[in-house]
Amino acid sequence: MPFPAAGRRAPLAPPQPCGISSAISLAAPRDTDHELTQKLVETLKPFGVFEEEEELQRRILILEKLNNLVKELGVHTKGADIDALCVAPRHVDRSDFFTSFYDKLKLQEEVKDLRAVEEAFVPVIKLCFDGIEIDILFARLALQTIPEDLDLRDDSLLKNLDIRCIRSLNGCRVTDEILHLVPNIDNFRLTLRAIKLWAKCHNIYSNILGFLGGVSWAMLVARTCQLYPNAIASTLVRKFFLVFSEWEWPNPVLLKEPEERNLNLPVWDPRVNPSDRYHLMPIITPAYPQQNSTYNVSVSTRMVMIEEFKQGLAITHEILLNKAEWSKLFEAPSFFQKYKHYIVLLSFSAPKENPDKEEFRTMWVIGLVLKKPENSETLSIDLTYDIQSFTDTVYRQAINSKMFEMDMKIAAMHLRRKELHQLLPNHVLQKKKTHSAEGIMLSAVNDSSLHLTVDSENSMSVPLPMGATKTGPLTGSPQGRSSPALAVMTASVTNIQAPEVSLQQVNPSESSGVTLSESIPQTPSQPTISSPPKPTVTRVVSSTHLVNHPPRPSGNAATNIPNPIVGM
Repeated sequence: MPFPAAGRRAPLAPPQPCGISSAISLAAPRDTDHELTQKLVETLKPFGVFEEEEELQRRILILEKLNNLVKELGVHTKGADIDALCVAPRHVDRSDFFTSFYDKLKLQEEVKDLRAVEEAFVPVIKLCFDGIEIDILFARLALQTIPEDLDLRDDSLLKNLDIRCIRSLNGCRVTDEILHLVPNIDNFRLTLRAIKLWAKCHNIYSNILGFLGGVSWAMLVARTCQLYPNAIASTLVRKFFLVFSEWEWPNPVLLKEPEERNLNLPVWDPRVNPSDRYHLMPIITPAYPQQNSTYNVSVSTRMVMIEEFKQGLAITHEILLNKAEWSKLFEAPSFFQKYKHYIVLLSFSAPKENPDKEEFRTMWVIGLVLKKPENSETLSIDLTYDIQSFTDTVYRQAINSKMFEMDMKIAAMHLRRKELHQLLPNHVLQKKKTHSAEGIMLSAVNDSSLHLTVDSENSMSVPLPMGATKTGPLTGSPQGRSSPALAVMTASVTNIQAPEVSLQQVNPSESSGVTLSESIPQTPSQPTISSPPKPTVTRVVSSTHLVNHPPRPSGNAATNIPNPIVGM
């Protein structure tokens, strides 16, 4: 795909209502705006956010291959480079998609890492087709045949549909509607590339982790474009941070007035639905049925994002004054120096070559901010329920997606900042990510750095990479009675090259000093679902973000082991 011609001057949009309100400014871009936009494009290029023509044609070819497979099932597809929608006529059942079509995909030599997640909120088949990760959704329409020129924006298609089919259709419908609601698609796309890259670099790109996913970021950018219809990307990026650093949440972000269709489908409406009144950062999809795309946002993750918006505004102001370059906006924060307390999650895959050797595979690090109760110098918390609940969820998801193997294990532990060297060497703890043509580089960690025994003031005992089977409890000061809720799942956000270790990290805000005492449940060798009573929750500001690395090679050939924790 060619790079956008940032210097090209598009005709001004006519003065007309944009979205649900009038525009804030109709000012035309100045010469300095065009220059800053061109600099922004040049800064984005090394990050690989623009798709080359060769890569675009490769993705189109893959979709054509998928389309041929689907036509053998008797349906047609509408897809993009990562997400594809399989649209079926009424005589094709959902079971056909998850059985015969799944089996057909399994026979294709280009298909790797195939898995079906039939019980998900939006059922999906996930796969890697010729090196490209693809999610395939399914929707059965009440039509005898599917026309090639089918317009999914037609609300009448939703009549008498299964709710799962409506959810599957919703992604394409929302995307199409967003593009119809922005005044200039090229400016919108370039601005969105910049904002999505910024969000990934600052560890706030993931819907399932309580931040924002791709659709939510797109809607925020679209609203900015509506408010400044004649602005170009450099101005829109700056105005994006201005608008949403001052947004009065939980006032919703709407791209257009909600419309009634009398199809009796549930829509986001806090006047009718009491649960909708508790959404903290509502961003409402423009296609019927309107939904809040940010229902996972918590008090803590919203706080983190607002702080990031403010920092982004400050940086873009410096860029406007020629006191900084665009590259500063995409610098990653110093995560391992930022907090005093961390939760570390470890996952171990089933041994492949040597059954007696259990190698460390993937690690998640979660920074914690803990607020001490009034009139108290210390805070004691018990993480037993939260970690057990998380573990149960992971195993259940692994089983439902047909990925679970008996030797797969996960474990969790608490570490203070000064104890992180027990898991990571100093050159990683102090290493800042540097830009490269492939994105971001992180120094490798060798095996000698991954001994997981911790001999600290908390006398922690955790699984070893070699032959350990379970986690012993943490001991220390008397256990507390409050438990912070840890909402931690996994999602593919961006790739970082680390040849010898899988590392995933998350970024919250500044931590305060407290005294902790935890009890970590044993890590089972197979799923054991439990549900003890939920204790009182102490306010914990935690932020989570995952960055996937390739698995470290084993022997002479690199092994490709799927992540045991399945995200969206």
